Amino acid sequence: PEHRSRQDPLWRADRHSASSSPPGTRLPTPSDPPFRSLQALDPRRQGSDSDLGTGTAKITSLEKRSFGRAMGGASELEALFATATEVESTKPADAVKTYRAVILGAGGSDADSVKVKEQAIDKLAKLLAKLKDASALKTLLTELRPLFALVPKAKTAKIVRNVIDALSTVPGCDALQVELCKEQVAWAKSEKRTFLRHRVELRLATLHLDMKSFQEALRLIGALGFEVKKLDDKLLLVDIHLLESRIHYALRNMPKGKAALTAARTNSNAIYVPPSVQCMIDMQGGILHAEEKDYKTAYSYFFEGFEQLNNLEDNERAVMALKYMLMCKVMSGQADDVAGLISSKGGLKHQGETLDAMKAVATAYSARSLKDLQGVLVNYQAQLGNDPIIAAHLGSLQDSLMEQNLLRVIEPFSQVEIAHVAKLIELPTADVETKLSQMILDGKFEGILDQGAGCLIVYDDDSAHTMYKATLETIANMDRVVDSLTVKSSKIVA
Repeated sequence: PEHRSRQDPLWRADRHSASSSPPGTRLPTPSDPPFRSLQALDPRRQGSDSDLGTGTAKITSLEKRSFGRAMGGASELEALFATATEVESTKPADAVKTYRAVILGAGGSDADSVKVKEQAIDKLAKLLAKLKDASALKTLLTELRPLFALVPKAKTAKIVRNVIDALSTVPGCDALQVELCKEQVAWAKSEKRTFLRHRVELRLATLHLDMKSFQEALRLIGALGFEVKKLDDKLLLVDIHLLESRIHYALRNMPKGKAALTAARTNSNAIYVPPSVQCMIDMQGGILHAEEKDYKTAYSYFFEGFEQLNNLEDNERAVMALKYMLMCKVMSGQADDVAGLISSKGGLKHQGETLDAMKAVATAYSARSLKDLQGVLVNYQAQLGNDPIIAAHLGSLQDSLMEQNLLRVIEPFSQVEIAHVAKLIELPTADVETKLSQMILDGKFEGILDQGAGCLIVYDDDSAHTMYKATLETIANMDRVVDSLTVKSSKIVA
């Protein structure tokens, strides 16, 4: 039976109820061995039976000591964190050691301590990225796994993605990022963290795209899309289809690229999409329309993306969108509008070498000067040549401008030296000869290249000869007549 103290009302009630028990029945007393053992186990029964308040006081003091130790741990971590922040700019090596002491030190399992550790992880990742210590960033995620057991899964996913983002800012470590993502995918699978695994796999596919491993990126994105469709995570599906569209564009597969972009838009219409994702959808739509030479529609998409990126204060991508807008103006023959866009309110905010490069391109195009355009491409190689989209469109612009200049130069001649043509347009003779032969084969003008004499012979544009076409049509009609007669004669013989 349960034994209670004398001061316990339930004990007195039990004693009163026991008064009706048969004679000779002995009631349990506090001096019985079972009761004494229960007193030893229950901290509330420690001390005198006549003072239950003493036990309560002991509970309160015990709780206060535990709470004090927890608060002391959090305050100590905060003091270390503040010290590391102060010396971060002057003594980065000491700051790294102090941040690691905060993160990996013993104790601090309460909410306040975990919050300080999260802040220290973010600071340490950015500091290591600033120091370009990629190997330390890679090792950091492995060392943090014991802490991940105390942190909620959503915060764990955020920490992992932040560390990977920090590693991506270190130049020349794409292979290390791929290795780190593969490790995190394997760990997420073992821990059954599906949300984290999906995001890291999407990042891994993006890395394969940047490294031009297109087939591996397609394989990853295909398997990931199939799995996410079952979970009906539409926001992640938007990112997946958007990345798939970028991969197909890089492979020059425009139909599949447009289909993937349409799927991304369909999923985005069913949910709320953050502005950062919506502007990337608009940018991809503009890129695909520009590839189809529909520069007017492409400009409208780039403009929408530029407005949203301006509102998000994402200056890097806003400059890229503005650069594509200016490219569309030049490619559509409206190079005179470029200066107005650059001097507008949005353009003045992003003044720099990128906009100067596009302004120089527009000036060279307005002057129809191929030499100036080639000089711009050489002088602004980092801003124009390193962007594959800009480079592709400006390459076609250069070819178009070169053809226009050559046609204008050779127009008054019936026979002219190739060297003289090259001198007039100020280009190498070999390049001019190659371009002239290509134009003759494409039917841009009638002529031949006399390589022995080094001359171009230009023929006058004669009126179209219809005799050959009529002859071919007559032969085709005769062929059909003969076939018809053969069929009829076979029926007569049969």
